[in-house]
Amino acid sequence: MIRFLRGLVGIVVILAAWQLGSFTGLFPQDYIPPPTTVIPRMFELFGPTFNVNDTSSTSSHFIDDLVATMLTWLLALLIAIGIAVPLGLILGSIPSVRVATRVIIEFLRPIPSVAIIPLIIVMLGSGVETKITLAVYAAVWPILFNTIYALDEIDPLLLDTARSFGLGKARTMFTVGLPHAAPFIFTGVRLASAVILIVVISVEYLAGGVIGIGKFTLDWASGSGRQDVILAVTILAGVIGYLLDGGFLKLQRVLFKWNTVEAGK
Repeated sequence: MIRFLRGLVGIVVILAAWQLGSFTGLFPQDYIPPPTTVIPRMFELFGPTFNVNDTSSTSSHFIDDLVATMLTWLLALLIAIGIAVPLGLILGSIPSVRVATRVIIEFLRPIPSVAIIPLIIVMLGSGVETKITLAVYAAVWPILFNTIYALDEIDPLLLDTARSFGLGKARTMFTVGLPHAAPFIFTGVRLASAVILIVVISVEYLAGGVIGIGKFTLDWASGSGRQDVILAVTILAGVIGYLLDGGFLKLQRVLFKWNTVEAGK
């Protein structure tokens, strides 16, 4: 409760400073409208009359764009988990494979997903496949390395005990390695969730496409230039990211109560 109140006070202070800056002219209202304009616009986005081609209107099929972005987010997250977790288990448990792939992994990891947008567009076009591919590429790394790190931290005594009971490598991995790594993997998933949201919206904005929050923002930026709408969508994206992270954190604490280190983050 105290943490919530502190966060609320911080938000109020920021909004007050923003409003004061607009009132005094420190923030030009043509470029940075005051919160008294932007915040109501956030709620108007969900109205039934928002037409992107009509600058006099205050609402367009924003809900459709929001749903499209969130479905892309969900699909990219599931694909990233499906790729990163098995790969992490293999690399974390088989040293020879890890050594053999280290160079290529360390080469690919620093490349930002937005840097390969032109390449992916040439290969896949500018549809939803591009968004998903780039989001998965960016999201795989935190899950992958959290999985590898978790396996590196397993107590050797646990592995020796499993072997003493005659368990093979595969069974040891699923009965000892995976349960031990699960809290760390979930932390990676939580981090990947935010990365995917950022990448999806960025690709929608930079690479265009048919639908999505980023495309919606681009239409308003290049059409009417309504900064109030653009800022409203930007803040709403931040709220969505905050709620997703908070939801994952609460779920993590429920699923991994036994792991005080990871559940307390």
